Amino acid sequence: MVDVRRVKLPGVGVLHTFVTDDGGKVGVIAHRSGHSDLVTFSDELDGADVTKVSLRLNEDEAHTLAELLGGTQITESLSALEQIPGLSIDWFTVDYDDHIAGQPLGNPADRGIAGLTVVAVVRGESANPAPSPDFRVFPGDTLVVAGSPEKVAKAFAFFRGGVPPRPVSDESPGD
Repeated sequence: MVDVRRVKLPGVGVLHTFVTDDGGKVGVIAHRSGHSDLVTFSDELDGADVTKVSLRLNEDEAHTLAELLGGTQITESLSALEQIPGLSIDWFTVDYDDHIAGQPLGNPADRGIAGLTVVAVVRGESANPAPSPDFRVFPGDTLVVAGSPEKVAKAFAFFRGGVPPRPVSDESPGD
């Protein structure tokens, strides 16, 4: 089993790294914007003349690379969930300047986002599944949410800026 290290990069995303059997270091930076960077690393012992590679991959390219490398069962399970029409599962890492930082989580429906669920709040190495509305969110926490893609986007906009989505009537298309 490969030991993968996960490091949050505030304002950027998450860096996942591991060391190969031959001592190579490989990483993937999963940006909050959706694209990924595939990178190789060297440490001080490798010397300054070591070649380093960094490739920017869009979402389709990242999925293709994962498939070519023989994606994990977790990736396959998540992909199967993502194929359920109308369901989006995503995460939001809270930064210091985000509206939700230091605030209670609240109920998404009370904030104009009915039909969205906060599945868990990940803090450090522990997860808080099905957090209550009074659960206080702090910078560095990762909110795992599930709902329609539109509702996930609205929730992220609220978490970031604090502006609740405008109410939409039942006759409005696209919601």
